[in-house]
Amino acid sequence: MTLNAKRVRGRPAGTLFDLGSIRPRNGGRPGARMTTFLRGKRLFSLRRTSAAMQSYRCSSQTSGKQRVNGVDLYYERNGAGEHAVLLLPGALGNTKTDFQPQLKALNADLFTVVGWDPRGYGQSRPPHRDFPLDFFERDARDAVDLMRTLGFVKFSLLGWSDGGITALIAAARNPEFIDKMVVWGANAFVSPQDLDIYNAVRDVSKWSAGMRAPMEAVYGARLFAQTWEAWVDGIAQFVHRPEGNICIDLLPLIRCPTLIIHGEKDPVVPSCHPHFLHKHIAGSRLHLMPEGKHNLHLRFPEEFNRVVEDFLGAEPKER
Repeated sequence: MTLNAKRVRGRPAGTLFDLGSIRPRNGGRPGARMTTFLRGKRLFSLRRTSAAMQSYRCSSQTSGKQRVNGVDLYYERNGAGEHAVLLLPGALGNTKTDFQPQLKALNADLFTVVGWDPRGYGQSRPPHRDFPLDFFERDARDAVDLMRTLGFVKFSLLGWSDGGITALIAAARNPEFIDKMVVWGANAFVSPQDLDIYNAVRDVSKWSAGMRAPMEAVYGARLFAQTWEAWVDGIAQFVHRPEGNICIDLLPLIRCPTLIIHGEKDPVVPSCHPHFLHKHIAGSRLHLMPEGKHNLHLRFPEEFNRVVEDFLGAEPKER
């Protein structure tokens, strides 16, 4: 359902915002064999072995590390459903800070839910996180290759904030692997207004202790502050590109059913961004949450999970 609600009012540059708490169709299971697959014109061979995954299992829950593209990526997996779903976290985010209500509460009979820590984040360290101009493309490659290495032939994407941008790129680059996609708090370009917002929250010492605590628990206070500043510099690179482009040119390539969710009280992502995505992703749906902020899936997990489950479980319409 699409809700009609008024747009978020603009905020002046330099305002410090309340961000809220910072945080198959495949039943395939990994086996001890080499998987080879083609992406575009590049051939990938990835070894899948139980020992390499260094995992432990408790009921349907699995946690471990998997070697992907030269990095040991941490992941958590829950459920035994036929529909595989990958959760893509926001900036500096990880399974611990960003997606516990989804990992624990999405229907485990219908879905196999995988959360991961992108390279340099959370428990996927080393390496040290850096932000070259292609860092979203790199995360998209890692995300898809992780799921393929874990044995999933086709899967859906749930991407929040930076993870939403990563999901958009992954879906555009890999249409043959992506079933459906849900994104929220995501943007395909960076405007001068966006840059003002990012710079307003650059100094984490101005955040409330409650906002800093989850990230400081993962990184420590000093590394968190340093990595966050590096992220602000990394995202600012895009404002110098034509139209502030991150992935505008890729949106027409997205072919999977796509749901865009937006919290109308989001102080980080102006409402122009979800409407832009909706306009440029063919057949997409836009769902507005009038009381939602940037972390709407954490503030309103029951409503969010219900909307997501309904969308993922619905039969796709002809496009």
